[in-house]
Amino acid sequence: MKGKERITLEREKREDMVKAIISYFKNERGEEIGQLAAGLFLDLVIEKLAPEFYNQGVLDSCAYMDEKAEDMRSLLL
Repeated sequence: MKGKERITLEREKREDMVKAIISYFKNERGEEIGQLAAGLFLDLVIEKLAPEFYNQGVLDSCAYMDEKAEDMRSLLL
């Protein structure tokens, strides 16, 4: 992502992610956190980490499309 675009989630998807974070902390770390803490943690991930994952996905997609375009060019007579 370029600039300061913000990744937004549908409400239902965000709620699912908050539940997953709560479950992770409980099951993996033995810690109880509430929805507010999980939501703030999710906000941190979205703001600081998600753009890098997004950018890598875009780069991977470009590389894939370049590979397929090269395959198509190789079919030219």
